[in-house]
Amino acid sequence: MQRLLSQRIAALREARRAAQRTRVCRVVTQREGVQCVVDGRTLLNFCSNDYLGLSQHPQVIAALHAASSAGSTASHLVCGQSAEHAGLEAALARWQQAPRALLFGSGYLANLAVLQALLGKGDVCVQDKRNHASLIDGARLSGCTLRRYPHTDAQAAARQLHGDAQAVAVLATDGVFSMDGDVAPLAELAAVAHAHDALLYVDDAHGAGVLGAHGRGSIAAAGLAVEDAPLRLITFGKALGGVGAAVVGTDELIEHLLQTARPGIYTTALPPMQAAATRAAVQVVQSVQGDALRAQLHANIARFRLGAAQLGLPLMASDTAIQPLLMGADADALALSAALEAAGYWASAIRPPTVPEGSARLRITLSAAHTAQQIDGLLDALARSYTPPTQMYFSSV
Repeated sequence: MQRLLSQRIAALREARRAAQRTRVCRVVTQREGVQCVVDGRTLLNFCSNDYLGLSQHPQVIAALHAASSAGSTASHLVCGQSAEHAGLEAALARWQQAPRALLFGSGYLANLAVLQALLGKGDVCVQDKRNHASLIDGARLSGCTLRRYPHTDAQAAARQLHGDAQAVAVLATDGVFSMDGDVAPLAELAAVAHAHDALLYVDDAHGAGVLGAHGRGSIAAAGLAVEDAPLRLITFGKALGGVGAAVVGTDELIEHLLQTARPGIYTTALPPMQAAATRAAVQVVQSVQGDALRAQLHANIARFRLGAAQLGLPLMASDTAIQPLLMGADADALALSAALEAAGYWASAIRPPTVPEGSARLRITLSAAHTAQQIDGLLDALARSYTPPTQMYFSSV
């Protein structure tokens, strides 16, 4: 058994090496704003999800240090729920204008929790083909029938839901797609879900904090309320600058998750100090300062896109902080990433299976913490380093 397993591991390792798909974990020893020391070299970071720069915000750091305890010591339902946890759940619910919120250790755990708690054998989960892996895995683990529709095609989603009137149905989508940067057609999807008596569940990991009034996210930006999207995921590791997640929604659904969601019941609660820091980040996001940070972020996005268009760079269609530069072949994406790093800029190459075959890319991300000079410097480096792709067979679906 062990010999066969070792042979399998060796074969997979060699296949990854031959395809240039070996993943490497870089070591960051220091961060100061968007500047970081990576494997001993100072680089400007253009691949972080810290869209508002809150991971190092003074108010957030102060709340972290002032918290009562480093560890929660147990799961929420045993004795791990602290005043910091309860305060964060209440703050999240108020911010999102929803009845209730429930904390989880990560967005991945939360998506597994939601779909396993709501769905089972004989039920249906309809998902966008570009959804995050955690949504796909959650549906598969639930035992339901998983159907996937072409990217952002609401009418195709409707067809996938048609004909299952007796089954519980969930229509699940990213709000902002993590590798493409585009936004789901949430108003259309809400209408589809309503017409087919399905629950619309939105993973708003990359929308919360940066889109909509007071940064409430892609659901608010689409003009929808909790009645239209009864359940949403808010992660703390993107615009909020921390770690962890919460599911926000109706009292009925949140209570059901509290009672039945295994990834929440059977794991230690987030550290109370992290809950306190995230609550401070939520306060910043809703403030005048948060409005200013979002305005700066969107100005930075516009500056980068204008400069890229002038250079003829094939950016994908995105108005969010995620600006993918499509390269096609893995080798081309890796070469451009290496050239930028040599010039002092960190923009990671993203390759299959994270993205579809033939769509390797640089996932360039902007932050409110970037300066105009830093963005222009990246554009200059791209102008010197970019060459047209040698291979491109990316499909829009």
